Amino acid sequence: MSRKNCDSCNRFRSRTVAFRVSPEEYDLITCLAHISGLTKQDYLINRALQREITVRGSPRTYKALKDRLAEVLTELQRLEKVSEVTLELSAVILQITDTLSGFSRGE
Repeated sequence: MSRKNCDSCNRFRSRTVAFRVSPEEYDLITCLAHISGLTKQDYLINRALQREITVRGSPRTYKALKDRLAEVLTELQRLEKVSEVTLELSAVILQITDTLSGFSRGE
């Protein structure tokens, strides 16, 4: 049996919510969760409940941002036209921009 999973308010999470996504959607969700510094579970709960995502700076978050920025740069260098930028890549760029602007404001 898996361990009990409680949230930050010490509420026991006993219900499961599951849904199917495409491989591209899965990769995007994973990427956005890593950039935010949250687990996928916490990221999806916050997004589904329309809560603000607060990124806390940590070595793990820094590494995720650094790795994702390298991937974005490689992808942008590969593209020949701006029209080739996918919605997924745009979402990642916007998330990185929001995260970095939050860091610069000291939030």
